[in-house]
Amino acid sequence: MEKQLVIFELANEHYGVDIATVESIIKMQDITEVPHAPSFVEGVTNLRGKVLPVMDLRKRFGLVAFSSSDYKGDGGNGGNSNQRIVVVSMDGKEVGMIVDGVSEVLTISEDAIEPTPPMVTSLDSAFITGIAKIAERLVILLEMDKVLSSQEQVALQKAGNNLMLPA
Repeated sequence: MEKQLVIFELANEHYGVDIATVESIIKMQDITEVPHAPSFVEGVTNLRGKVLPVMDLRKRFGLVAFSSSDYKGDGGNGGNSNQRIVVVSMDGKEVGMIVDGVSEVLTISEDAIEPTPPMVTSLDSAFITGIAKIAERLVILLEMDKVLSSQEQVALQKAGNNLMLPA
């Protein structure tokens, strides 16, 4: 059996998500901050007339985050021009994830996927479904429906619903 994955970078590591969960990949664009949103939520953006909540995966995973001035559409002062917003479906809702860059779409054999070692998993990392060995690199595989707890998903959707953007 084979899997198709979208591979992206985050803090010099490679991550993969099932291509079926990816709605689109867009260049960075202006993000409007929303008051009282969870710390990993950068805000919302206007995607084809819809308000899309956007989270920073670096913050969600506890990695060093860029400053919010880096998310102003042009890469900002210290931002990365390769940054993208990967629009994914999480429990049937569209959510944008800021990543450092999207590198490729790969088809891999399930034989190339190792289970996540128990020592590196916890309740907070249950979204890691395995590690794919691809050539000389390892790719951390994510299950999008588990990246956020149900409470975090509700908070993210509330952030998107609290602000209406002009079309």
